[in-house]
Amino acid sequence: MTVVLAVDDDPAILRTLRINLRARDYEVETAGDGRSALQAVEDRVPDVILLDLGLPDLSGVAVIRRVRATSRVPIVVLSARHESDDKVEALDAGADDYVTKPFGMEELLARVRAAVRRGGLAEVPASAVTIGRLVLDPDDGTATRDGAEIHLTPTEWRIVSTLLRRSGRLVRQAELLREVWGPAYEKETHYLRVYMAQIRRKLEDDAANPQHFVTEPGLGYRFVP
Repeated sequence: MTVVLAVDDDPAILRTLRINLRARDYEVETAGDGRSALQAVEDRVPDVILLDLGLPDLSGVAVIRRVRATSRVPIVVLSARHESDDKVEALDAGADDYVTKPFGMEELLARVRAAVRRGGLAEVPASAVTIGRLVLDPDDGTATRDGAEIHLTPTEWRIVSTLLRRSGRLVRQAELLREVWGPAYEKETHYLRVYMAQIRRKLEDDAANPQHFVTEPGLGYRFVP
């Protein structure tokens, strides 16, 4: 079921969106401010976000930028602001579409369907990687050695998947922290030391002398196939 996160400080609009989307078999989550929206995305990334720009705490543009730091989830802006500057700013920040209020429900639903289709095309599955007896499959989130499953936590998988997507390339510490935990954690390098040690214990033949999840001292990490 397609999950929609609707973000607006107007309870009447949230109620209208909830009723109409659920009637068409969407699963709907709601948030009344920017911080609640960001927490909702952290807890569970939706298939599409409907976002008002005029939120009581963070601006809608700030929410877009913070979501875009970690996710490509489609974002459709719903706003009473008709000025082209507002539209350009939101789109430049990473919004996928912009619908002005008041809006027709059928048009909005068509925009939602289009955004979900684009989002599905953007998420290209990563290929499984085989290293000797070890198989890592980011697409279905499994790691096996000789056919036996190795349990990785969701955070460990986010780190592994990020490195696999950039196979052979240096991923700087700040970039990895931003992608896995968000922009507020770019200086928390001790997180990476702890998690990389756990990943090596689980995936390397010799955790003390890693061959595949390699540290570039002072810079970041690299996956070596």
